[in-house]
Order: sequence, then C-alpha cells, then structure tokens
Amino acid sequence: MSKSLKASRTLSKTVIYAVCIFLSLLSVFPFWVMFMNATRGTFEIQQNSVGLFPSKYLLSNLKILSNKSFNATTGFFNSMIISSGATLCAVYFSSLTAYALVAYSWKMRQPFFTFIMAVLMIPAQVSSIGFYKFMYQINLTNNFLPLILPAIASPAMVFFMRQYLMGNLSLDIINSARIDGAGELYTFNTIILPIMKPAVATQAIFTFVLSWNNLFLPLILLTDSDKYTMPIMVSLLRGDIYKTEYGSVYLGLTLTVLPLFVIYFMLSKYIIAGVSLGAIKE
Repeated sequence: MSKSLKASRTLSKTVIYAVCIFLSLLSVFPFWVMFMNATRGTFEIQQNSVGLFPSKYLLSNLKILSNKSFNATTGFFNSMIISSGATLCAVYFSSLTAYALVAYSWKMRQPFFTFIMAVLMIPAQVSSIGFYKFMYQINLTNNFLPLILPAIASPAMVFFMRQYLMGNLSLDIINSARIDGAGELYTFNTIILPIMKPAVATQAIFTFVLSWNNLFLPLILLTDSDKYTMPIMVSLLRGDIYKTEYGSVYLGLTLTVLPLFVIYFMLSKYIIAGVSLGAIKE
C-alpha cells in the first residue's frame, strides 16, 4: 500500500514538474523569437516569422535602426526618468496612504477608502482629453512632470498596500515607537516601509513595467523628438510605404524590453519572499 502511494506521489510530482516546465517554455518562447528575429533580416522574417536560431544581420539591423528616428540612448534615458519617477511616487505615497488607512482611526476613514475604490472604476481614457487640456493650459506639454506626478494617486496600489498591512502590521509596533518619541514620518520610513518591502517590490515591478510600456499619454503629451520614450520610438519604426525593415523593428523591441528584464530580476526575490511570507501561518 505504501509503495503504491509513493509511486502515485512520484507520478503526481512528475506531472506537476512537466506542466510547470511546459508553461515556462511557453512564456519564454515569444521573447526568444523576438530576440532571434532581432538578428535576422527582413527577407528571412517574411519567409519564416518564427526563428529559433540567431542569424547574421544584427549589425545591419542596428545600422538601419540608427539611420531612422530611433535613438536608443535618448529613448532609454527619457523612459527611465519617467518610469523611475512614477514608480517612486506611486509606491511611496500609496504606501503612506495605506498606512494612514490602517494605523489611524479617524471619522472619515471608511468613506475616504470608498472614494478611492470609486476612483479605481474610472478608466484613464475617459479623463485623458480633460487632462491634456489642463496640461496645455498650464504649459506642461512636452514635459515629463504630467507623466510622473499623477502616479501619486494610484487607487489599485493603495488597495493592495492596505490589504498587505492589515495582514502583516501590528499596531503595538507603532505604539511602541510613539512611546519612544519617534515621529510619524520617522516611524513610517524606518519601521513600516521595511515591513512592506515584499509588497513594495511587487508593486514597483508592475508600476515600472506599466509606465515603461505606456504609449497613449506620452504620445499625446510629447511632441518634441528629444523627449520621446522608447515605446513612441518603436511605434515610429514603420519604414516607408513600400518596405518595412522588420529586423530593425524587432531589434527596437528588444532594446525596449531588456530594461524590464533587469528590473524584474533585481526585484523578483522580494516577490518570492512576499509569497513565502503570505504562506506562513502562526
């Protein structure tokens, strides 16, 4: 009986591992094809759009890319400023708002949280026209600030941070810090933020990727080519009406995606720590 049970468990583990490996390969496959197509020529891609092995046209694709409106250095620098600024603003102020909703007891706390959830239901596209008109009236078009400062108001992140704090924050820690004479901001910055590190890292990845890939708002706010982000530059890689250099397009996409991989691998261990922390029961 024990041998059959052991064999059944071994078979179950084998099936689980096989499914996980298959799903992992399925997730990596599109990125691998993109990387390989960045080294292939336009004719090769048109003949066979799925290439599993590198080719010899990487340098020629890079040369074609440099002759177009794509400036990888400028686009990377602009996207990094916007994405980093938006991520820092969103993570810090959302954590601070969630802390106020959990640690303090005040009369309008529940209506305030309800209002935040109501704002979450409004699509960003609905307010985009009014937002652009407002930015135009105060002369903030062709400026990075309209793409950074609105990240301070992030209802979804406030909800996530609040739920995390409700399950992991003990109010006795805050009371002890107050008895010791610590200020509220000092308590938040030195005690609460380290507790929220897994949640902060998780939301930082999502916010950075969302801001980095954002095309709609930068496209309507930024008209100066020196302020173009990477997604805008990639969207302009269309070639003329007769021919599109697909190899250079894939190379531009590859250069756009690479920073996201770096950010993910830098912060992924905190996501794993957060999942492990959530799995531990007292």
